[in-house]
Amino acid sequence: MARSRKKAKGATQGWLTTYSDMITLVLCFFVMLFNPNEIDEVQLQALASISGDPTKGGVSLSTGRASDLGNTINSLPSMDKGKTMGTALKKAVSLFTPEIKSNKMTVTSDERGVVISLSADAFFSPGSAELNIEETRDTILQLAQFLSSDVVGNRKFRVEGHTDSAPVDGDDWTSNWELSSARAVNVLHRLTDFGANEMRFSVAGYADTQPKFSNDTAEGRAYNRRVDIIILDDAHF
Repeated sequence: MARSRKKAKGATQGWLTTYSDMITLVLCFFVMLFNPNEIDEVQLQALASISGDPTKGGVSLSTGRASDLGNTINSLPSMDKGKTMGTALKKAVSLFTPEIKSNKMTVTSDERGVVISLSADAFFSPGSAELNIEETRDTILQLAQFLSSDVVGNRKFRVEGHTDSAPVDGDDWTSNWELSSARAVNVLHRLTDFGANEMRFSVAGYADTQPKFSNDTAEGRAYNRRVDIIILDDAHF
């Protein structure tokens, strides 16, 4: 039994010698293939420019495509901005859940940013630009506080007025342009009355040029009569 163990041990160690010889021969083969005249000087200089304590993290190359790639990545917009918009959207949906369920408001997002839409029928009398402040005071106050909170950071806002395609009463308004603009301005005034910073706002009236639904139905026209408060994405300031 002892002899069998000795033979097994000797066979186990013997293959290591053969393996090391093979590795040495492969190394010699690649050394023979190496041609120092084919070294890329630019890459060699880039590698030579690496400096610093390797235990403290990597450093970018001073020249070459790797360095350009690092500069490109560093110039990309911060992902924190996208997180801020996502947080603002979730907070708005949570904050205005009762109004959303009663169809007084909708909260969505698009390429412009977070869009909080006020139903014109819930906030204004037909054909009027005066807010029904007694019925909507709490909502406008809550909206002003939300737009002043840290949740939205230092972002800008735009108040947009929209109408349906029905003609306006000529005694009060020349066209839907005036009505949509007046409603947007009055919403802005109420928001600033409740503490929102007017320097962060812009106002626009679009009449019936940007409908959300078809104006061929009463339901579609009701959705199109709205005032949008938009928490603007950086690209739409």
